[in-house]
Amino acid sequence: MADEPLVLGIETSCDETGVGIVRGHTLLANTVASSVEEHARFGGVVPEVASRAHLEAMTPTVERALEQAGLRFSDIDAVAVTAGPGLAGALLVGVAAAKAYALGIGVPLYGVNHLAAHVAVDQLEHGPLPKPSIAMLVSGGHSSLLLVPDVATNVISLGSTVDDAAGEAFDKVARVLGLPFPGGPHIDRAAVEGSGTAVAFPRGKYDDGTLDFSFSGLKTAVARWVEAKERAGEAVPVADVAASFQEAVVDVLTRKALQACRRYDVKDLLIGGGVAANSRLRALAQERCDAAGVRLRVPRPGLCTDNGAMIAALGSELVASGVSPSSLEIPADSSFPITSVAM
Repeated sequence: MADEPLVLGIETSCDETGVGIVRGHTLLANTVASSVEEHARFGGVVPEVASRAHLEAMTPTVERALEQAGLRFSDIDAVAVTAGPGLAGALLVGVAAAKAYALGIGVPLYGVNHLAAHVAVDQLEHGPLPKPSIAMLVSGGHSSLLLVPDVATNVISLGSTVDDAAGEAFDKVARVLGLPFPGGPHIDRAAVEGSGTAVAFPRGKYDDGTLDFSFSGLKTAVARWVEAKERAGEAVPVADVAASFQEAVVDVLTRKALQACRRYDVKDLLIGGGVAANSRLRALAQERCDAAGVRLRVPRPGLCTDNGAMIAALGSELVASGVSPSSLEIPADSSFPITSVAM
């Protein structure tokens, strides 16, 4: 078990019920039940709706994962679950379920950090993470730069968003442009037909010397630009606005990530989180990393968005590293700090 533990991972931090099964660094199952369509009519995730959806999806999603992996509960060595950060009610569903499964099977429980799991999941695709690495996590709730000496025991925060996360800005700008929720994929597709230099949108905290991010001002600038066009009775060039907004976001993200690599003399950069699925971010990051002599790692899109595989991957790393299991009394912590990998 210590070398290649078989770990069941449960993720319920937001609107997706994810269950993954991992043996060591090998992914055996990754099943997801998303409630995104239930939230789309509200233009964003409704916590109470998400919690109810998790309750309904939990058992069938776990059963699908076991079937996909060809396993039984008795084969599982440990259960890992997102203990935070995330939506409090949604987290509670996952944590309660994980406690029940761990107790019922008679195996250790690991309450893990959602953000650290976004780092660990890359090992399922690209093998062990170089030590140290710089990780940039970009999603609807988080935009963070991390120094990762060891993903199982030591993650250091270098910078984060001071207002809107990158993914949140994508959702809000998509709404301004009349695009569906979630906004990221729709802006990415619209931008293909537009020009990233059509509109000179601002870059928040671009030259401030920190490794923090700010996207609220950019979001507001896009909204004001669109409003001005509409007041003048002019058509809004959706593709150009989408492309120019997207370029502003990925320009800042990649610039800060490479600054972190230079500042800490690290030659390996990992990008994770839902926004890491963005095609322009992946392309510009590769271009700038190649120019800087930095090795880039980005998981395939299906492992960037929230999923149970990433939780299982981090749980497997904790078991293999000899980290003590969590108590069955662990809480769900919506503000669980990234500096704590596990509870």
